[in-house]
Amino acid sequence: MTVEKKYGATLASGKPRPIGDHPYFVEDNEDETGFITIPEKYHKLSSYPDFLPTWDRKEKDPPYEFFEYEDPGTRVKDTSLPNLFPKDEKEEIKITKLSPKLGSEITGLQLSSLIDNDKAKDELAYLIAKRGVLIFRDQDLASKGPKFAAKLVEYFGPLHTHQTSGHPKDVKEIHVVYRRPIEEDYAVVKEIAGRRSWHSDITFELQPASYTFFLNIDSPGSGGDTLFADTVEAYKRLSPKFREFLETLSVAHTGKDQAQFSGIKGGIIRREPVENVHPLVREHPVLKEKILFVNQGFSRRIVGLKRGESDVLLDFLTGLAENTHDLQIRAHHTPGSVVIWDNRRTQHGITFDFDKPVLRHLARVTATGERPVVDLKYLNDINYKP
Repeated sequence: MTVEKKYGATLASGKPRPIGDHPYFVEDNEDETGFITIPEKYHKLSSYPDFLPTWDRKEKDPPYEFFEYEDPGTRVKDTSLPNLFPKDEKEEIKITKLSPKLGSEITGLQLSSLIDNDKAKDELAYLIAKRGVLIFRDQDLASKGPKFAAKLVEYFGPLHTHQTSGHPKDVKEIHVVYRRPIEEDYAVVKEIAGRRSWHSDITFELQPASYTFFLNIDSPGSGGDTLFADTVEAYKRLSPKFREFLETLSVAHTGKDQAQFSGIKGGIIRREPVENVHPLVREHPVLKEKILFVNQGFSRRIVGLKRGESDVLLDFLTGLAENTHDLQIRAHHTPGSVVIWDNRRTQHGITFDFDKPVLRHLARVTATGERPVVDLKYLNDINYKP
């Protein structure tokens, strides 16, 4: 049975525009059940084809509901992290700070070795929270397969399923970032190259992301780095009176735009998109510090302010992360790299600086965390209203 394929508007070249948030093309295979796979030629190009994206039009998920969350990092008592960095291995492990307050690069430690070491994983959570971003080089995590990666990250919180993107077959909790080395895909990148892309993952959910693991599967030698900004330090740089005012405010975050972008192009939407209100300033359960919790990607309005007032204030606050270079670091993706970040205390964005079509394939595994609260006395309070 042949299924008629749907296309959105055409590109300037006259070729069909890709469909969905993470698009597929006319060359892809869709069977009579609505299951979509990419051609075999891309399997041959992939270092780990088990991580290639699939889509299923029948896949529908219920909305997320409230749950109590305990950050593994809060269980750490010995901040020398003896389980993560054992004395007999310390000489092999090297840690380099990327900036004084944000980001570290680590070599000599395999994340896959932590799978059955809960104390080491607790200490890893603590370190991610403290440094915001960790870059691990020369990892074998991707070689273990999607299910292993999901199992490792699940320790840090219930895994999030992206509402629109492709995922490895049978592992829907992994969000695949995939760019093909073809002109049609490069044309999409060029079209969005001027768009600001700073965000923190899934802030529109009732309980947004805590820790994200980003596995490099295949990437070009240069281009496509991820930028990160420190939202703890951004908050500290504001004047005391202004911070006091911001702590009284809350922000509406929406996932509807992301879902609509997929829907109008014929892509999938796994569950009804949601909008949630969170405090503009939240307190981190591990750091016990305040965070500026607002981003250009999903924050749409400040509750209780007029539209013009809200727009001006949102523009100023999101601009702190986007435009203040000494709050930022840059993560370069290399073969075998795994970048881990704390979504509560960072924002991030991709650099669209490719000069030709490239193969770029990464896998994002995201643990959800606590419902954001302005003060930890409200942590895990199901009746909390920002």
